[in-house]
Amino acid sequence: MEQIKSTTVLAIIHDNELAIGADGQATMGNAIIVKSNVKKLRKLMNGTILVGFAGSTADCLTLIDRLDEKLQKYSGDMRRSSVELARDWRTDRYLRKLEAMIIVANNKDLLIVSGNGDVLEPDNRIAAIGSGGVYANSAAIALKRHSPHMKAEEMVRSALTIAADTCIYTNHNITIEKLAYPSIA
Repeated sequence: MEQIKSTTVLAIIHDNELAIGADGQATMGNAIIVKSNVKKLRKLMNGTILVGFAGSTADCLTLIDRLDEKLQKYSGDMRRSSVELARDWRTDRYLRKLEAMIIVANNKDLLIVSGNGDVLEPDNRIAAIGSGGVYANSAAIALKRHSPHMKAEEMVRSALTIAADTCIYTNHNITIEKLAYPSIA
């Protein structure tokens, strides 16, 4: 049986604001759209940490549950919890088989966590994963560079729209969550 997957998730930090967004499409194989309004974003730690996921839905939710456990264990330390999750993901016999990637973000950090043991802090404070991630990332870089007056949420929406216009595994049913950063005096 073919897995249900494919998506686009994008997070941007710009002008003291974090916005993370995702499309709603889930596909089976290369030809069938099985759902158009999947929710691929989650809030953890009373809404102080935002997570976006790409890959097999069951695998992603398993990883988010594990991340939540790590956050509880390490008092909400997102960076350490993400590193510990990646370590477990790479070495645990069960977790190693999970097909997913996640973006984890709070008011300090923006990370991409993968099953290869990677915990990456991306350049330009832009993170993108999933089938349309390359398209969304390219659009986000251009928007940050040439439209700095836009808010992070507007950049995410515009970049995901461009990805949906380009990638057959991305749709226009976009969901966005955001966190405002404390003002820097």
